[in-house]
Amino acid sequence: MMYVNADSFHAPDVIQSMDFILPPELEATMPPEARGLTRDAVRLMVSYRSDDHIVHSRFQHIGAFLQAGDVVVINTSATMRAAVPATRDDGTSVVAHLSTRLPADLWVVEIRQYEGKTTRPFFHIQPGETLSLLDGATLTLHTPHDQHYRVLDRSSKGSPRLWIATLHLPGATMLESYLNSHGSPIRYSYVRDEWPIEYYQTVYANEVGSAEMPSAGRAFTAALLTSLIANGVQIVPLLLHTGVASLEGHELPYEEFYRIPAITARMINIARHEGRRLIAVGTTVVRALETVTTTDGVTHPGEGWTRTIVTPERGIHSVDALLTGFHEPQATHLAMLEALASRHHLQLTYQAALEQGYLWHEFGDLHLILP
Repeated sequence: MMYVNADSFHAPDVIQSMDFILPPELEATMPPEARGLTRDAVRLMVSYRSDDHIVHSRFQHIGAFLQAGDVVVINTSATMRAAVPATRDDGTSVVAHLSTRLPADLWVVEIRQYEGKTTRPFFHIQPGETLSLLDGATLTLHTPHDQHYRVLDRSSKGSPRLWIATLHLPGATMLESYLNSHGSPIRYSYVRDEWPIEYYQTVYANEVGSAEMPSAGRAFTAALLTSLIANGVQIVPLLLHTGVASLEGHELPYEEFYRIPAITARMINIARHEGRRLIAVGTTVVRALETVTTTDGVTHPGEGWTRTIVTPERGIHSVDALLTGFHEPQATHLAMLEALASRHHLQLTYQAALEQGYLWHEFGDLHLILP
């Protein structure tokens, strides 16, 4: 196993420079299928960082911007029904978001309270508190997560959002079975209605473990992937189980489990040596690859829990292109994007996205950043 310490991180200037206003009408409130579209009919912005050229298209036409020999790296993690109802000793109803499963059967969790049809963080948990779950399960909250990852929003008065906890399931109940019976996909306020778990899965997901969907790959269909492969595009897998995100306060990324197969590392290294393009599908892929890629561009197989944080100062050594969604104002994901593209390029593309009415969030539109 490999455990990688976090790089030192001070909120980069890109976050401040990208402090734009996201109009509510540009938040994708439902899956594209509910809007009368197919998965791959969402919009696609293609931008070339070498000359700032921008093309507006649809995702189903992504093959027009890829070429034989390109290596596209996907994250095959499947999304858990990670939100489970819980009750405090005083009878207060809350929701537990299961985030990251750690060694020794510990979990990183977030506790939230109901607010109408949605939830918001709950900051009044005491160390050692045990929450009651359905069917006799319990969740014991041991200690706040590392101080380095406490919520940045000072309105919480420094209270922790994330906790280290132990989940006790009744009898021989398996986790996936319990979550299938009692859990639901994590949903934030911009998604107004509940949607089945199938809407939160990519078509190539094959190992359940992500608290939230690795959404950059959601628009791929089996037919589209087949078409790309038939035209010489290579698709290679890795795994990174994503933890919970939050729009209330943009914390730094914390540890997440990853696995890079040996064949994936080898195909990436061959493509890099031959000068072919390496395209990450999502920031999760970049984080996983950067964990095992040296500064001189050699990618190694491996697995473990990564705390790697990608910043402009650190740079990106594993890929030269990225397919990603559009990220919220001041989101730390923007630091990773600036590590790949210039701040000027990001400002141009995000301004174009706002002017052209692209949709944000996991059910929204996509952005392909090419060399």
